[in-house]
Amino acid sequence: MQRRTQRLEQLRGTIREISAPEAEHLRAHGALLLDVRELDEVAAGTPRGATHLNRGFLELKIEELAPDADATIVLMCGGGVRSLFAAEGLQQMGYTDVRSLAGGFRAWKEAALPVEIPQVLRGEERERYARHLTIPEVGEAGQRKLLASRVLLVGAGGLGSPAALYLAAAGVGELRLVDDDLVDRSNLQRQILHRDDRIGTPKADSARATLSALNPGIRIDARQARLGPDNVEELFEGCDLVVDGADNFATRYLVNDAAVHLGLPNVHGSIHRFEGQVGTFHPRHGGPCYRCLFPSPPPAELAPNCAEAGVFGVLPGVIGCLQAVEAIKLLLGIGEPLIGRLLSYDALAAGFFELRLERRADCPVCGANAEFRGYVLGGEACSTTSDRGRA
Repeated sequence: MQRRTQRLEQLRGTIREISAPEAEHLRAHGALLLDVRELDEVAAGTPRGATHLNRGFLELKIEELAPDADATIVLMCGGGVRSLFAAEGLQQMGYTDVRSLAGGFRAWKEAALPVEIPQVLRGEERERYARHLTIPEVGEAGQRKLLASRVLLVGAGGLGSPAALYLAAAGVGELRLVDDDLVDRSNLQRQILHRDDRIGTPKADSARATLSALNPGIRIDARQARLGPDNVEELFEGCDLVVDGADNFATRYLVNDAAVHLGLPNVHGSIHRFEGQVGTFHPRHGGPCYRCLFPSPPPAELAPNCAEAGVFGVLPGVIGCLQAVEAIKLLLGIGEPLIGRLLSYDALAAGFFELRLERRADCPVCGANAEFRGYVLGGEACSTTSDRGRA
């Protein structure tokens, strides 16, 4: 005990201790407030605006949070002891302005400063998403963000299948999946949500069964319905973004118009034989919308559906996975989404190339003088009676 007391006195001679109000003032002016307590302690509350980093990972991950060695860092633990040892470790790494919160979280609460009760991942969730938790760009905060998200998937076909599977596996908390078609044997060459023993059943039900088995910890809101002007806003309600896996222009235009009107990102994918495209349309963030790229649908003979033109079975897997990547990036706010860019893939040439897209000033949907005039199911000429399903 005497040695411990002496050691703490040594640390207090080299580490600057500050009060809880001082710590809050520094945090409000840009300092990094690090909560180095264990997860079970953090579950009871943490200072508003604090960043949690377990003491055991501090030296390993601090440079990701504070690349500037001269940044002001305030360390906090439960009672003000562990933060002293943590501060010493950062000083030894070369950090020049490291401080310890005297009294720790106890002092913070006694000062009646704002506290947040964080959503903490359960043990099973920590195990399931362990590989996400080790990535700084995701981490526990990002995983909680995914679990709190809701994504609309239009179609449970070739594009919707891989997108839904990976979004479910990633832990997106709710997937609202819309498809009015039935499982057909010809779907199974590419629509990997479905199985041979489900032929003739609704794709929505088949998708729910597959996704729930993959990740029972998320909600699957599967609806056997066809997107139309009368239900589009109801189906979009409460969603953070839409993943468009439609295979006809009528639905694509409707998805675009609703996404623009409601201010949601639209992660678009399309395929044709051996070629596919993916892009994110989000005028609210400065990019174009789908109608900027295709102001009007092409003639029906130039836009055959999959049943007429055929599709390389694995191709929608590539494009649908890229749509899932885009969706997760948008939900987490990381990376550079494909806003204003269209990524094209040629499976035979094994090559990707990118097109830059400009927003059209005269676009009737997202242009400077555009006025919302309601929804229409445009482009019906590109749809056939057999075009009920998705790619």
